Amino acid sequence: MEKRSVEVVVMSDLHLGTYGCHATEIVNYLKSISPQILVLNGDVIDGWQFSKRYFPVSHMQVIKEIMSLLSKGTRVIYITGNHDEMMRRYSDIQIGNFQLTDKVVMEINGKMTWIFHGDVFDATTKGSAKLLAKLGGHGYDLLILLNRFINTCLKIFGKEKMSLSKKVKNSVKQAVSWIGNFEQTAAELAIAKKYDYVICGHIHQPQKRIVETKDGKVTYMNSGDWIENLSSLEYNNNEWKIYQYDEKEFIKPTPQAIAIQKKRPLLNVQTDEVSFFLNSLAMQS
Repeated sequence: MEKRSVEVVVMSDLHLGTYGCHATEIVNYLKSISPQILVLNGDVIDGWQFSKRYFPVSHMQVIKEIMSLLSKGTRVIYITGNHDEMMRRYSDIQIGNFQLTDKVVMEINGKMTWIFHGDVFDATTKGSAKLLAKLGGHGYDLLILLNRFINTCLKIFGKEKMSLSKKVKNSVKQAVSWIGNFEQTAAELAIAKKYDYVICGHIHQPQKRIVETKDGKVTYMNSGDWIENLSSLEYNNNEWKIYQYDEKEFIKPTPQAIAIQKKRPLLNVQTDEVSFFLNSLAMQS
């Protein structure tokens, strides 16, 4: 597959080290793009659920592909999230093309873009509530495993895949309201700072919409995740777009079978063709 040139890519919530992570799909996506800037907007490695017993080769391959992009000149900005908060003690370091930080403001073609993970607005990730959030993360992982088993069965019977976690979120009014409040809070802060765009992750909900208040307007965007939505944000030709992974684009064509002749060909060892030449062949007695 030919690589697509992309000016800026924002990915978040990869959650490497968990059962829900779609590492193979992430690798396919990274192999398909050639970005000038790659922003990893938090929760890349899941430190909350990290275990030495579970970190498959495919998850390591994701890190390898990111390193490969670095070596080829891509600037990689790693913004910390709540699940990889252990890295916040090292924030604001830069080594070559790699930068580790808690937030970043970029001017892109005259437009100011504010990027951060978003957990700062989530009270459930702080204090005593953090323990419940971690336990909820393990429950979420089990739900993902159950969901994969169900989807395997659905695929066998030719049915469309489904997302249990999405159905749960959409059916709980409190969760829907919380997402709306999260987006509104981020947008209002960005308007107050006179930014043109604000980009978050954290809530696993890909989004792009204009939020307008009496003080102004801003384009709010969310890069989604690589657990359920398999989405990212891409900037090209003065426009931000939500990228949605489609497995059909990455299906390798089945190699054509080569017909095998049952009849043995005749062996002919006679030839007038000279295979190679020697300029000299000196032999010493």
